[in-house]
Amino acid sequence: MTTRTRTNPNATGPEPGGAPAEKVYWCENAWLNGTVEQHVVLEVTAQGRLGAIRTGVQTPPPGAVTLRGLTLPGLANAHSHAFHRALRGTVQVGSGTFWTWRDTMYRTASLLTPDSYYALARAVYAEMALAGITCVGEFHYLHHAPGGERYDDPNAMSHALVAAAADAGIRITLLDTAYLASGIGPKGRGEPPTRPQLRFSDGSAEAWAERADAFSPDGDHARVGAAVHSVRAVPARELHTVAEWAEQRKAPLHVHLSEQNAENEACESVHGLTPTALLAEHGVLGPRTTAVHATHLTADDIRTVGGSGTGVCMCPTTERDLADGIGPAPALDGAGAGLSLGSDSHAVIDLFEEARALELNERLASRTRGHWTAGQLLRAATEGGHAALGWPEASRLETGALADFVTVALDSVRTAGPVVRLGAETAVFAATAADVRHTVVAGRHVVRDGSHTLLDSVPKALTESIAALRP
Repeated sequence: MTTRTRTNPNATGPEPGGAPAEKVYWCENAWLNGTVEQHVVLEVTAQGRLGAIRTGVQTPPPGAVTLRGLTLPGLANAHSHAFHRALRGTVQVGSGTFWTWRDTMYRTASLLTPDSYYALARAVYAEMALAGITCVGEFHYLHHAPGGERYDDPNAMSHALVAAAADAGIRITLLDTAYLASGIGPKGRGEPPTRPQLRFSDGSAEAWAERADAFSPDGDHARVGAAVHSVRAVPARELHTVAEWAEQRKAPLHVHLSEQNAENEACESVHGLTPTALLAEHGVLGPRTTAVHATHLTADDIRTVGGSGTGVCMCPTTERDLADGIGPAPALDGAGAGLSLGSDSHAVIDLFEEARALELNERLASRTRGHWTAGQLLRAATEGGHAALGWPEASRLETGALADFVTVALDSVRTAGPVVRLGAETAVFAATAADVRHTVVAGRHVVRDGSHTLLDSVPKALTESIAALRP
């Protein structure tokens, strides 16, 4: 599996929440450089990074925090729409298509304010922490008030999300998303936004860039990137402005790509190009870019994506929930596209499920097994995701890396039995989010023994924040 290392000029600093880091952790088992090692000591510096790492330490040093199970690098959720969590269960009533699901999503979006979005996102990000996710990429396009009216602070919703991540104890890359049109429209000029979409739109890419320029996140747990919602939502003439904004800042750039056949058909009928070819023509693809979904690609598209160094974020649980299809992940991987994973619509929040679904979906499609090893799938959930989000220094358990890690139980009803050396296989193909026992960010316990240390009750926070959105 191809992975990419990116550089990011943003400095790192204190951990989310500001609490002091633990100094020494003793791991019963840890996944180091693709191998399960036993009795590992992880020392944490005052800057929240990993210092010395020692293996074969039979007993915990005095004062060390003991982590029973298998300790892995923190998981990176490379594609999130936090407010979609409010749709869980609701959109499973009856049948329908991606487009009817989207109507339900719009109704939920219309009810959110900065305060209610903060409450919901904090609960959702806390659920992610409970699932072992230490960094999230928030694909954020819910910018304005209903009807498109600007808040007094045009980035009020962005600030709400960044604050929510801090208070849930995880890192965030806010992917400020350009969303300007409801469709490609005649001659590719873009159809005007529908009423529900008015709060997504800045009117033009230049106006989007002006607002994005004015946003500075509070806290070193947050970084900023950009996103093109899709070729149907950003007219071709506007694409370069978004790509140039990201290029000037050496920031991550994400884009929904070919999630639906209807998008491909509209793009080809107007531009005579696939969405991939159109993005390439306007400078959107490249080593800092991540294409999300990439479900319906031609052979030429696959070569273009891989050859440009563009990464691909697969979201298997959402793609199957919305009946999108199974994307050509093995071909993309073989072409050089680094793979990452996301929970997207949060039908479930479980990066272990996303990782194994990547392999299991392909088994169903190809009727063959073994497309990726467990180690390769774990790298997609850790190293690949952090690279896509501009946090390459948070993706491994090695000296100098950010001290972000997660411990998975090896003695639950799902994980008990296999020998320890098969810990990676056990985690990927048997564990669930419910098996996460500890989540540590910058050396500080965010989840301890399965309980969140910053929120008294994550289920209660989810219940109350979602109930507040019911009309």
